[in-house]
Amino acid sequence: MSAFRFGSSMLAAGLFLGGSVSLRAAATPSPTRPFRPNVILCMADDLGWGDTGYNGNLIVKTPCLDQMAREGLRFDRWYAGAPVCSPTRGSCLTGRHPYRYGIFFANRGHLPRKELTLAEALRAAGYATGHFGKWHLGTLTAKVKDSNRGGPKGASHYSPPWDNGFDTCFSTEAKVPTFDPMRRPKTFRSGESLRFGWVPRAKKEPTLFYGTRYWTGPDQPVTEGLEGDDSALIMDRALEFIRRAVGSGKPFFAVIWFHAPHLPVSADERHRSLYQNRPLAEQLYYGAITAMDEQVGRLRAALRKLGAAENTMLWFCSDNGPEVRTPGSAGLLRGRKRSLYEGGVRVPGLLVWPAAVRAPRGVWTPCSTLDYAPTVLDFLGIQPADQPRPTDGVSLRPLIEGKVFTRPRPIPFESGGQVALIGERFKLYGLKAKNGSFRYALYDIERNAREDQDVASAHPDVFERMRRELEAFRASCRRSLSGADYR
Repeated sequence: MSAFRFGSSMLAAGLFLGGSVSLRAAATPSPTRPFRPNVILCMADDLGWGDTGYNGNLIVKTPCLDQMAREGLRFDRWYAGAPVCSPTRGSCLTGRHPYRYGIFFANRGHLPRKELTLAEALRAAGYATGHFGKWHLGTLTAKVKDSNRGGPKGASHYSPPWDNGFDTCFSTEAKVPTFDPMRRPKTFRSGESLRFGWVPRAKKEPTLFYGTRYWTGPDQPVTEGLEGDDSALIMDRALEFIRRAVGSGKPFFAVIWFHAPHLPVSADERHRSLYQNRPLAEQLYYGAITAMDEQVGRLRAALRKLGAAENTMLWFCSDNGPEVRTPGSAGLLRGRKRSLYEGGVRVPGLLVWPAAVRAPRGVWTPCSTLDYAPTVLDFLGIQPADQPRPTDGVSLRPLIEGKVFTRPRPIPFESGGQVALIGERFKLYGLKAKNGSFRYALYDIERNAREDQDVASAHPDVFERMRRELEAFRASCRRSLSGADYR
């Protein structure tokens, strides 16, 4: 596979300047901003930077995402907040690095009740709020065994979406199969496995319960209407919520977090047949991606029919790079899921918002899931809290409005014994050694996106400045984690 495009470049290196903007518990929009855009955050699970047609993939069919790229903002350096699922999801809702509140990895920690979310701020501002799909920021039940940690043994991590600002929910704690999400085969055929995926079974064939439920509220598991493509099931509920909000005249905030193409993957015959000349693993994996892509197109068509497309801020990205040993692709980038090299954190990123983005364009400035909350709050004129908390994202409003925009501070990362700081041109990457110190390398991302040339010796001032900034960020996270932000 070839022909992966990296876009044009900008030359300024970013600086970590710190920030103190957060959500207000009883936030209200400024009276000078009468319009209130609808906001939708769509996210795929483990979709690599190179897993879309618009990023140069010559095999996977993603016509709906490709159309979004042609009509809106295409972020050629969009970064997930972490190289794994849970931390990135926390960054989307808080604008803060997950190391500030204890979500260090997937299935670790939970979203603290004292952490203010974008959903809470928008609900206080009069928005209808809904979460649909994968949650992965805490367990959804403390009573029965469910998913990875749900049940009495994981009660300390109970933190469902309905306790974090969402009024309408159709949510799972973690992964489910991408087709018939409640079922798994009793036996597997050639090329299938419990870990990777399988061809869907006919209703008459014996299957087992997969083990992860959908929930709509406390002690409210979904028991019916869960057959078929999982992305479509998620969109069914999301569109019902959107239609209800539009009908009531309320602006809405919808978080639609697909499971595809996270393992185990499964796809119906129609989507597998699009890749019938490929191995079974690719039929299942690519089929799940295309099925998800269709639901993005379905969402956009519904918004147009409802007359809500013009003033809906519709974002799309992935939570991290592609899983190892799958057909997923990071394009020409180094690394995959769990890595802080580009392939682990640079992911597809799109924004369509006709009321504000009149002409399509590519964006080379590095942007992140950390930027969702500051950007949305800036457009709504929601004020910072009286006692501000450190935030790590920035408002992309000037960029969206077409103004000259240089990121005021770089994007910070820490995960699994790795650290990184990504600016407009340079990236500092560190790997923890056995003695606890970090071995650093400096990469010129503009000229060397593959990260195979350490330029620290050629730019010693940049190297030292970014190293100090990264250390300052980590110290700030330690202060936050100690509880200082909540006093």
